[in-house]
Amino acid sequence: MRINPLLFLFLAVFLFSAPTAFSQDKKAISLEQIWMSNSLQARGVPGFSFLKDGIHYTRLESGTIKKYNLLTGEFVNDVLSTQTLKDKFAFEGNIESYSFSEDESQILISTKITPMYRHSSKAITYVYQVNPAKFTKLFDGKSMMQPSFSPDGEHVAFVFENNLYIHSLKSNKTTAITKDGKVNAVLNGIPDWVYEEEFSFSKAYEWAPDGKKIAFIRFDESSVPQFTMMRYSDEMYPIYETFKYPKVGEKNAEVKTFIYHVANKKTVQAQIGDLTDMYIPRIKWTNNPNQLCVTKLNRHQNHLQLYFVDAKSGKASVALEEKNQYYIDIHDDLRFLKDGTHFIWSSEKGGYQQLYLYDMQGIEKRNLTPGKYDVLKFYGVDEKNGKIYFQAALSGPETHVVCTADLNGSKASILANAQGVNNATFSPTFEYFVNNHSTINTPPNHTVYDRSGKALRTIEDNKTLITKMEELDLAQAEFFTFKTSENVTLHGWMIKPTNFNPNRSYPVFQYQYGGPGSQQVTDGWKGANYWWFQHLAQQGYIIVCVDNRGTGARGEEFKKMTYLQLGHYETIDQIETAKYMASLPYVDGSRIGIFGWSYGGYMASNCILKGNDVFKAAIAVAPVTNWKWYDTIYTERYMRTLEENKKGYYDNSPIYFADRLKGAYLLVHGEADDNVHYQHTAEMALALIKANKQYDTYIYPNRNHGIYGDNARIHLYTKMTNFILEKI
Repeated sequence: MRINPLLFLFLAVFLFSAPTAFSQDKKAISLEQIWMSNSLQARGVPGFSFLKDGIHYTRLESGTIKKYNLLTGEFVNDVLSTQTLKDKFAFEGNIESYSFSEDESQILISTKITPMYRHSSKAITYVYQVNPAKFTKLFDGKSMMQPSFSPDGEHVAFVFENNLYIHSLKSNKTTAITKDGKVNAVLNGIPDWVYEEEFSFSKAYEWAPDGKKIAFIRFDESSVPQFTMMRYSDEMYPIYETFKYPKVGEKNAEVKTFIYHVANKKTVQAQIGDLTDMYIPRIKWTNNPNQLCVTKLNRHQNHLQLYFVDAKSGKASVALEEKNQYYIDIHDDLRFLKDGTHFIWSSEKGGYQQLYLYDMQGIEKRNLTPGKYDVLKFYGVDEKNGKIYFQAALSGPETHVVCTADLNGSKASILANAQGVNNATFSPTFEYFVNNHSTINTPPNHTVYDRSGKALRTIEDNKTLITKMEELDLAQAEFFTFKTSENVTLHGWMIKPTNFNPNRSYPVFQYQYGGPGSQQVTDGWKGANYWWFQHLAQQGYIIVCVDNRGTGARGEEFKKMTYLQLGHYETIDQIETAKYMASLPYVDGSRIGIFGWSYGGYMASNCILKGNDVFKAAIAVAPVTNWKWYDTIYTERYMRTLEENKKGYYDNSPIYFADRLKGAYLLVHGEADDNVHYQHTAEMALALIKANKQYDTYIYPNRNHGIYGDNARIHLYTKMTNFILEKI
């Protein structure tokens, strides 16, 4: 009989680590629990949405919009159910998403939602009028994108086949604002692929506060190069999906901003100067219904201008201008105050992400959050009480707290738990907020607080999961810091095997992401990966994660020092992490592996090649292998173009170092990945073959960047787990 070598190795690892891996009377974690039954998934508060009174909220539960009292948790009533719509209006669908008009007298209902890219989708849309009950199908039931009520509730705007429309709820007439929309050519009111992915928005139009005008961005991507992916469906030939994707140095879509006047159907262009090689990443109305704010950003993304545009004439003037020696991140922190004379803006100009108060002439009045810490999220401003609310890394990068400060610039104070990661959802009146709090070892709880920071009640505490955790063989994640050979302090967390014995020697599995401004080393719940890491710890592995230089919550210089050489310092720091781990008496330095997804896959690839004397194995899922094949906005923000920075591209792209491979290397990619194209892995494979280097690969047809659906996750994590057991 021939013995399966993988089975033999697994038994050897199991027997070697058995005394360490399983505590008495504690249960093991299976991959099926994590990726199939979801029995270890933390409960959230899905579809949570505040109503304008600030003390009630709604949730979509099994096709029914239910109303609850925030302070007591009591169920109030069913606002609307799928069954009611079926019974009264012969509705053929389910309530899959919803949104209220500003006065909450009408509800937009979407059904048969079809995802497009990361943020976008299309759906069949209806309008439900609450009193008297009326149910209207929009646009003859054609699947549309980005429907939204006008502030006065008289119209619904939407995009269909790249054209922007408005539908009058009074006359029941639909008007085309644009008529030149065309697939892979012109888009009106929705962004192209690269804007959606890298500037993180999917609706490129905005209603004026009075509902009488609508501003939108027009994208002409006619000259943008196309990319084609294949999908398979048991037919004679694959389906070819072609879309515009500007890679480094290629042409971007030409963009313009227009303002459409509903009453006279007149369209005015915003006169914001030369738009050659420029981006328009945001538009936003001020509180003046005749004044639009347009954000203009140069292609290098280091020079930003806010223009105030007159809605009638289109004439514009620069209200704020910011330049940076590296780059400027786009955000949604712009808030215009109701007093009509001030706005709040977020900037790293002082070395940390801070909130500033400006007057409408663009003159800075004060820093609202002074201090050496980063503001991570801006929740909003309560003008009535002169307060702002935000999330900050106030006491270190691992801990995220909910804070408040006065508009007059007083010192920030903490409203929610200092330990762990806290994220708030505020009521429209800012009287209350729901805090999502977790630690790295404790699943999230959702608690209601008042504006003073007093906890009122818990909505979801995940006690069922916590009880289940007590039955499982788990190890506590521990935080640590160390200094590299370059005297850089790095932060990390570590999970040791249960029943850890410091006199034994353990293999290490290193996880990271490492991309600009990201964080993995936070004292917050890690979701499904937490369970996988615990599963591996039960097999006798130490799991370690370190945030390298270039990551967030440590100020601008730490984050942006990777500029023009993306991957250089990050790779050094991950190699230094492995060397630090190898120096510990309980680590087997000959058995260290590394894993990452997307940017993390890029990092894992760099590390197994440039750290070939340190890492025994690497798993790279959906990795970038050459920056020249990635998109313009992301790559050029950090690297400029290939022509401007050939050395930076060459020195930091894994494909040029394939001949250095010594350890085991697993390449994984979704063949229908619209983000990091399968091209990256195919070209990497060619380079490895040319260098006569052995490698493993797993390809997932019809799967995008996330690789999920139809057992893809359990399939992938089974492969990765077996690879770890065999190779590390």
